[in-house]
Amino acid sequence: MSIQWFPGHMHLTRKAIGDRVKTIDVVIEMVDARLPASSANPMLRELLTRKHSLKVLNKADLADPVRTQEWLEWYQQKEGTAAIAMDSHHSAPARALIEACQQLMPSRGSMDKPMRVLICGIPNVGKSTLINTMVGKRAAKAANEPGVTRQEQRFALQDGFYLFDTPGVLWPRIIVAQSGYNLAAAGSIGRNAFDDELVALELLAYLQRHYGGALLARYPVAENEAELRALPDHELFERIARKRGALLPGNRVNTQKAAELVLQDFRSGAIGRITIETPTEFEEWLATGERLDAERQLRKEQYQQERQQRKSGRRTQR
Repeated sequence: MSIQWFPGHMHLTRKAIGDRVKTIDVVIEMVDARLPASSANPMLRELLTRKHSLKVLNKADLADPVRTQEWLEWYQQKEGTAAIAMDSHHSAPARALIEACQQLMPSRGSMDKPMRVLICGIPNVGKSTLINTMVGKRAAKAANEPGVTRQEQRFALQDGFYLFDTPGVLWPRIIVAQSGYNLAAAGSIGRNAFDDELVALELLAYLQRHYGGALLARYPVAENEAELRALPDHELFERIARKRGALLPGNRVNTQKAAELVLQDFRSGAIGRITIETPTEFEEWLATGERLDAERQLRKEQYQQERQQRKSGRRTQR
């Protein structure tokens, strides 16, 4: 899905992260445990080379625990990278983050050699809520919408351990089509950037294949899982709309309301603990996205060359 959402403050945030990272020991990137790779910012790879990285799979209480373990192992296989899962019920998040960072850099964390940590992530991934829990007060603005934090903030989690928070930042172009749908389904993108109905249909199609039992339990619109999985996506969507009373005068389906109901049920965990991508799936999506992006770039270059040749030809004729 094509998404264009790169407001001016995000461009400034990218620059600020690039400047700040020069003095940082460990970078914590918070991702959504329900879509760990789609919610990881590829732009950070360019900015954070040669830096130790801690991936925090946040909202793990909403994610499939089996798949969360797969993702933790996938991240931990990467050099200089550690990964932990967290959720709103974590009893000591500050201690968990401090310990994980110190394992990556055991020589830092004292008053003489303080640990300087940068925490970043996409909008609405739960950074501000986690920081408020760790600091013990409303130190960072938190809201269930993208793009709330707008400037860098600094916190001392303990003596010799300093945490720098940055605004949530997306990247200008998403080359993995499925990532666009997943980010929209999780509420990480402003609503004006996508079509609710298309995102809900894509989400339902994935749940049909992988979470039929949970889907049927939430929306009893078929006799069994086999019948549920056989339904065309538009028919499943219409049955859910009618079951939940998302109707207009004349018994017509209110597609906007139905889409909002489905997306809200996913985001709140009402359908169940769900993860909408696996490491293997994402690697396949990424390979396809990179191939298509390379083909688009080649076509663009060819077009520019042909255009330049035509201009040169007209100048010669004169």
